[in-house]
Amino acid sequence: MTYKILPLLAFAFLSVSTSTNAVKETSENKIETVTEKTQLYASNTKSAEASFESKAESIYKDLKSLNTTIPQAESFKNALKGFYLLKEKGLIKKDIITIIDFSISSNKKRLWVIDMVTKKVLYNSLVAHGRNSGNEFATSFSNVGESFKSSLGFFATGEIYVGKHGKSLRLDGLEKNVNDNARSRAVVIHGADYVSESFIKNNSRLGRSLGCPALPQGLTNEIINLIKDKSCLYIYHPSKTQPIAALVS
Repeated sequence: MTYKILPLLAFAFLSVSTSTNAVKETSENKIETVTEKTQLYASNTKSAEASFESKAESIYKDLKSLNTTIPQAESFKNALKGFYLLKEKGLIKKDIITIIDFSISSNKKRLWVIDMVTKKVLYNSLVAHGRNSGNEFATSFSNVGESFKSSLGFFATGEIYVGKHGKSLRLDGLEKNVNDNARSRAVVIHGADYVSESFIKNNSRLGRSLGCPALPQGLTNEIINLIKDKSCLYIYHPSKTQPIAALVS
């Protein structure tokens, strides 16, 4: 009887061993598959980043060739990243980017409107920041109502309306906890007499708003009519390192 049991035990051991090896092989295959997918994702990501860098450099080179004032490379690259993402998501419609660089003195022209089809700067203008964001330089930003501070990040332009500043343009903040209160705060693009070279000359700095990116009165209508209805506005400052923190759902 012992002789009959031994072959059975040997068979059982062989089955368990084979099963264990099969599980081990399956597990190893899964690990290899996950590793391959991770490597493929990393490869695709690097490839996409390299493609974007090449495209961004090419567009920036085209802008530089125009022999006109253009945004700094960092602010432009961030704007471009957001522009492509927002276009893909359908949150913006027009091939126009408006860039405001709040790292620059308010005494300088720090707003650019760029046509992404022709790769041309359409406007380069003075623009005000909120009175509690700083004096000549903007250094503090907020998403809170009545803070009288500017907000950073990506916005979609909205509809035109006529208010106390005349023709104005509503803005929708597209980043959670960064600028998504823009509409409820009444942060809009409008014209103001304190956004002018004469004001700078008399006060040593540009005037300030209650948080709105206010423009020179002579350019307001032209710029608003061009960028209204779902174009991309990007307000840059180096204190905000990520191009887009988190999109509003």
